[in-house]
Amino acid sequence: MGSAQLQQLEVVGHLKEPAFQVAKCAAEALRLNFPTKIAEPVLLPLQEVAWHEYLQEKKKELRGEIWEYPSRVMCFVDGQLLGNEKKLLEWAFEKWNYQDFKPEALYQAITEDFCKKYMKNTQHVFVYLDAAIQEQPLGTLLFELYSDACPKTCENFCALCTGEAGISRSGLQLTYKESIFHRIVKNGWIQGGDIAGGRGDDGESIFGPTFEGIFTFFLTILSCTSQHFR
Repeated sequence: MGSAQLQQLEVVGHLKEPAFQVAKCAAEALRLNFPTKIAEPVLLPLQEVAWHEYLQEKKKELRGEIWEYPSRVMCFVDGQLLGNEKKLLEWAFEKWNYQDFKPEALYQAITEDFCKKYMKNTQHVFVYLDAAIQEQPLGTLLFELYSDACPKTCENFCALCTGEAGISRSGLQLTYKESIFHRIVKNGWIQGGDIAGGRGDDGESIFGPTFEGIFTFFLTILSCTSQHFR
């Protein structure tokens, strides 16, 4: 059977979701068990922002078919959408008599290990900020720093996340901790990073009052109705 006739599986999903690993393992197992009928699967793990961008594009492409799509993994067969990992397993059983008996706890462990290896393989530094609205924890923002492209800006951002630089010569605590997101555009983006006045027109870096980089940062968001983040 020629390669053009092999069935093509594609799995795209949020890399931190065990559901992605369920679908990934199923696609790989089918390829292993039926190498003359199933092609090497296309596997695309995505970080959260990239996943949301992908989902929005697919919604435009497929329209009503997935306008309400709650899952964080998409599975395709020969370019046709099957659905989430459960739909893939149903198809795999009906078509190839494939069943998956691995427990949820194992997939959770596989997911954690995959994420660690994924981040390590990027050779980038990852830092995080915990966000809250009116002192109520909101969640954690994870940042991948492209220090190969912007070394000094990334060094400054990392140090302000960890607070390792201590106090500046002017007496300012060099940390993003307890700083606010001073500007919010509903359904658009938020801006933070002014560790001095919290207005967006001030701040300081670990290199001094000014340097050839940026102090504040922007985050693209799905929706936001609050006016104050801490």
